Amino acid sequence: MILRWLPILAPALLGLILAVWFNQSGLPNPTLVLRAQISALIALAGIGLSMLAAVGLLVSDWIGRRHMQTLLQAAEERRRFLTRLDHELKNPLTAIFAGLANVTSEASDAERTASIDSIQTQMKRLRGLVSDLRKLSDLETRSLEHTAVDMTELLHENIELLKEKTPPGARNLHLSVPQAPWPLPIMSGDRDLLFLAVHNLLDNALKYTGEGDTIELRAYEDGAELVVEVADTGPGIPESEQAHVWNELFRGQGARGVAGSGLGLALVKSIVLRHGGSVDLRSRSGQGTVFALHLPTGDGTKR
Repeated sequence: MILRWLPILAPALLGLILAVWFNQSGLPNPTLVLRAQISALIALAGIGLSMLAAVGLLVSDWIGRRHMQTLLQAAEERRRFLTRLDHELKNPLTAIFAGLANVTSEASDAERTASIDSIQTQMKRLRGLVSDLRKLSDLETRSLEHTAVDMTELLHENIELLKEKTPPGARNLHLSVPQAPWPLPIMSGDRDLLFLAVHNLLDNALKYTGEGDTIELRAYEDGAELVVEVADTGPGIPESEQAHVWNELFRGQGARGVAGSGLGLALVKSIVLRHGGSVDLRSRSGQGTVFALHLPTGDGTKR
């Protein structure tokens, strides 16, 4: 912010420095008297006011264009969101209607059972989608419950929960947190939301990896930030999709056939932003992906 004002203040600062130098150097410092006709002063004042008005008009026009661009961008993002939502709702509803048709038709008991199972699966999918949408909406308005959060303990809980969901030997799971010369700091934040953010990243890694792949959960301090990373040796994310994976309901090509609402990463981003942090990812096709959460530690305490 200060750097933006330096070009404007530079002439005034230079003038003050030269004035002080003239007074202190002993150089001749004569008094200048300017004479001008009133008509000339009036003309100069009019020109000056016109120039100020022109500058004000240009600034106002620039602000208006920026505001319009912001509104158009928001409208386009909302349109894409509604399009994705329509797609996410249409698929399970279509499957439910098809299943109901089989249940009410002259189908065999086995076919009816399969149809009922399919309906229940799609109902669970819809319930998960609605639940995640509600969480995302609540994040925009709810106040955070700031408490002292032991991130080492939180990460251990997450990796243990992942082990419970993963068949033995199906994935190589690793947790890496520093112990020497000091552990991770105690952070100030909403523990439940931070837990959800890490859980969603691990759950995402589990979905997009296969048997024998590796999932690593690691954390470290970087200046005034705590960095939490979830890395995997899955298929990776195409470069063309990497800028969109944080968007609500975005489903890339690799997500076809993988259960999910497309809101998990959007929730992660929203949680981290509410804590004053940022998110990013690194990915290589065919090698894997690293999702990173950057959380400020300024309000935390050292151990």
